[in-house]
Amino acid sequence: MKEDIQATHPHAFYTMIKEDCEHQVFHRPICTRFPPEPNGYLHIGSAYAIHMNASLAKVFDGEFHLRFDDTNPLKEDEAFVQAILQDIRWLGYDPGPHIYYGSDYAETIYEAALKLIERGAAYVCDLSAEDTAIYRGTLTESGKESPYRNRSVEENRQRFEAMRAGQYASGACVLRAKIDMASANMNMRDPILFRIIHASHYRTGDSWCIYSMYDFAHPIQDWIEGVTHSLCSIEFKDHRPLYEWVQEQLELAEPSRQREFGRLYLQDSVTSKRYLRQLVERGDVDGWDDPRLATVMGMRRRGYQASHIRQWVAEIGLIRHESVVDLHTLDHITRADLQGSTKGYMTILDPIKLIITNRDQHETEWLDIPFHTEHDVFGSRAMPFTRELFIEREDFMEVPEQGYRRLTLGGEVRLKGAYYVHCHHVVKDELTGNILELHCTYDPKTKSGSGFQGRKVKGTIHWVAASDAVPLEVRLYHSLLRSDAKFNEKEPDWSMLLNPHSLVTYKNAIAEGSLSRVESGERVQFVRHGYFIEDMKDSSSERKVYNRIVALKDSWKK
Repeated sequence: MKEDIQATHPHAFYTMIKEDCEHQVFHRPICTRFPPEPNGYLHIGSAYAIHMNASLAKVFDGEFHLRFDDTNPLKEDEAFVQAILQDIRWLGYDPGPHIYYGSDYAETIYEAALKLIERGAAYVCDLSAEDTAIYRGTLTESGKESPYRNRSVEENRQRFEAMRAGQYASGACVLRAKIDMASANMNMRDPILFRIIHASHYRTGDSWCIYSMYDFAHPIQDWIEGVTHSLCSIEFKDHRPLYEWVQEQLELAEPSRQREFGRLYLQDSVTSKRYLRQLVERGDVDGWDDPRLATVMGMRRRGYQASHIRQWVAEIGLIRHESVVDLHTLDHITRADLQGSTKGYMTILDPIKLIITNRDQHETEWLDIPFHTEHDVFGSRAMPFTRELFIEREDFMEVPEQGYRRLTLGGEVRLKGAYYVHCHHVVKDELTGNILELHCTYDPKTKSGSGFQGRKVKGTIHWVAASDAVPLEVRLYHSLLRSDAKFNEKEPDWSMLLNPHSLVTYKNAIAEGSLSRVESGERVQFVRHGYFIEDMKDSSSERKVYNRIVALKDSWKK
């Protein structure tokens, strides 16, 4: 296992940690962490971050911590905590026997703020949020010092204690670090450390009305837990000087080291928690677990397996900048596994009736048809061959196009595992002209497996006997976003961004009867259509719903 992980980490993080171990930089075990805020659900970028931290900790016989960054009572909830725990465990990563919470360190972080005040490195600022932004300056212009910046240590301590005591309204004032308003790094221009929020916290209730900012809490929490290497996504790179400043000001021994990896995006999909929430609240998708979303729960509902996702993120390796990855690589991994491990079933998405006119109405022949054409281990099942069958509507063309190899009027095909059939008549609706029935004859000499050596046919199509058909709803998924859409990050126009064909539903599909005996959670192949899994959220005893995981055709390119 270690060798496998090392092979996927031939990069700076592995080298850095290895050198730290050799030089005994830390007199404690190597420790990494994943600190999600419990205000939403994990997505594929989260899975990448978890893998990066957990696998590196494992290869160095270290610890991996899961810590909930829960210092904003307005957005966080226990339901998100439980969902995140479920996702991480489903992915196959062990958060350990102890789950950490940032809110548990509230008193320690408060004491750290008092220490900064005593050192003259923090002050209470009464500027409004709007004025604070103005005073901060721009990327090309230095900031301006707050008129409250030079309050005495005593006054700052008293005001900060009054903030904690609830003597100020929400937003009335904040505690800021005193660093450098002329810094080229905007994050170092007297950043906010604490703000006032009068709201009940899902864990601590009303014990606190001041809450630390992530940039202040982050380095303190890491140090308390013994985190040696704080691996973050790339947007925190400009925050690293502040991370180090906090640890230096607090004189923390053997301070944690922050380093950054690239942020992972999924092509033609959405990974931003804010945008995902918009899609859910607008009703554009079926909740956070919609199979079109790049959330972990959405990918699980679609039918991807945790082992496939772990392999995928491991093969991506270290990315140093923002990177867009293609879902086709995950599909390739999934398909390669499923093609040799699933049973195949006859399923008709858009049925059209086929009547065998030279067969008696009450005659039923049971055909033994293998579940897999290459693997005998799956065995076979008996399918009834009767006078009335169903085939795919697209498998018949009255006037065939060039190269069409399926059933045509006057043409002949093989029914998979059964006989040759010849279409001699078409029944149409008199008003619409739509085809209602196909009338065919079958040739008894051409039974599959009989060794028939006569004429050849160009095509083989699948079928289901009308007497054996079970109703089914089948869902096919495609990219959530249009490939040619231009994304405006400030105000995305979802009406122009969303792919109108991201979900194709066949509500009147049918399947052979043996599909009803498939165990819950079992992945199956629908002949010619791909690999599927039952949607446990929407299925009922009366009507099963199946989601397509991946199609049969592999479009992946190395």
